[in-house]
Amino acid sequence: MKTLYDVQQLLKKFDIYVYVGKRLWDIEVMALELDHLHDAQLITHKEFIQAKLILNREHRVEEKKGK
Repeated sequence: MKTLYDVQQLLKKFDIYVYVGKRLWDIEVMALELDHLHDAQLITHKEFIQAKLILNREHRVEEKKGK
């Protein structure tokens, strides 16, 4: 898992599709969904950490674009 697309594909396995309309908000909602999947032990800890790191990176990129 290396890109935001990969995180979207992981969520898609659980029929979770996120589209809020603003990329920054999409990333934040994906992070919440990942938290729920991890809490329910539906994804491995490794998958969770990789996905969260990707989302954090993408979130920083979007914040920089906004400034």
